[in-house]
Amino acid sequence: MKIKNSIILFVLVASVMACKQKNEAINQEEKNFEPNRESLKQHEAAPEWFADAKLGMYFHWGPYSVPAYGSAWYPANMYMKGSDVNKFHEKNFGPIEEFGYEKFIPMFTAEHFDPEEWADLFLNTGAKFAGPVAIHHDGFAMWNSKVNPWNAADMGPKRDILGDLFASLKKRNIKTLATFHHARNGQRNANTPERWGRNGFNSHYPYHPDLPTATTDPKLRKLFGNWENIEDFNQYWLDQVEEVVDQYHPDILWYDSWLNMIPEDKINEMLAYHFNNGLKHNKEVVVCSKHQDIPLEIGIDDLEQGGRRDIYPLPWMTDITLSESRWMYVEGEKYKNAALVVRNMIDVWSKNGTVLLNISPRADGVINQEQRDILKDIGAWMDVYGEAVYGTRPFKIFGYGNANASDASHDGQSAKVNYTAEDVRYTVAKDQKSMYVFFLGVPKAGKTIKMRAIGGFHRNLPPSPIKKIKLMGADIDIEWELTTQTLLLKMPDVEYNPIATVLKLELE
Repeated sequence: MKIKNSIILFVLVASVMACKQKNEAINQEEKNFEPNRESLKQHEAAPEWFADAKLGMYFHWGPYSVPAYGSAWYPANMYMKGSDVNKFHEKNFGPIEEFGYEKFIPMFTAEHFDPEEWADLFLNTGAKFAGPVAIHHDGFAMWNSKVNPWNAADMGPKRDILGDLFASLKKRNIKTLATFHHARNGQRNANTPERWGRNGFNSHYPYHPDLPTATTDPKLRKLFGNWENIEDFNQYWLDQVEEVVDQYHPDILWYDSWLNMIPEDKINEMLAYHFNNGLKHNKEVVVCSKHQDIPLEIGIDDLEQGGRRDIYPLPWMTDITLSESRWMYVEGEKYKNAALVVRNMIDVWSKNGTVLLNISPRADGVINQEQRDILKDIGAWMDVYGEAVYGTRPFKIFGYGNANASDASHDGQSAKVNYTAEDVRYTVAKDQKSMYVFFLGVPKAGKTIKMRAIGGFHRNLPPSPIKKIKLMGADIDIEWELTTQTLLLKMPDVEYNPIATVLKLELE
């Protein structure tokens, strides 16, 4: 009898589980996204994990790193006769007809690439998501590709750079990012003679019938984006993204400018593919683009090398580079110091933004000591003050100050504003139990500071009454007084952090 009852129970449980799996499959099918804007708008553009993350890292690295000259646009500029890069190239490597861009690929050895060590570097800097430039304008793929014959697994490093790094990142619970810049790779100037031989901006490689970029070689033309018609390139663009999604399941897809040159139907196919892959693998995935090429209801807006001048109601992003201006490794390049980088990141965080920080490895896979020292300083600051950053949200106002924020070279305000202790920024914990005050410099010890942006108007008061105020990193109570006009703070006589000082307001 017990055996019979056990069999009946097993059958019932199996039946229930089968029904549950069937219902989950039906629900999953109902959730699937269709490649149209009405369906895609049902996707949550900024899941909570992304709003909490605040800092990600990536790197510009590829065959263009070999000459270590000019910029990441070297592959294009070397084919512009008479340009500075063209002169450098022909002097050091020979005529472009004999030494084309493809000749750099065997020299892109990456022998010192260590994905485990790189993942530790990103983790120790404080990054919550990271990944490579999966493919730049040059058309060289950094993953093991069957779609693109010009890839790092088959030539150059002969390693799956993206796949190996993703595996190391996942072991450290760092979300994965793949950035795509290849919309500009497609050749669109073949039928516009007025643009021949020069930078037309809508295509990466200059076109001229006499240039090597006009090749009809079946394989080489894929590197130069030189397809018989642009529709074929558009499908090639999509196939590469879908291959990365299929093989590596990135948490974030990020797109550089010129996404507007890809037809909307192809973008919609890409979005649906990415979002459905997220559902399949139980991941809340994100997509980012510049210039709102993807609608804000669907994706995150990215401002290159810049920031916003005020709080933005939706989470947003800025991508900045650790060097003064360039994205790839260039010999003799100067780098920003940690204080400049962190203070400008604090400004971004106070305005509901997230930072994507770029570094520049050498062609052999070495991340030089100058960059490592800066990242170490950033990571040390984040270790102490991360509570005031991760998982926080903007206050009613971002802060106040006198720093002159000039226009950025690309979008919004500059990412190189010279802040001082007179510039103050705020964040608030999600549970509203804490508020954080950042001084973007070193405050004067013993000085009584009037928080002019908090006091005066009740709408600018903290979310709830203050219980105590502490100096973070020192566990020192701050003397304070809240008047009808302002919040008065007596700064203790201690040694302050040279990058930025943070106070924690514990609230009732």
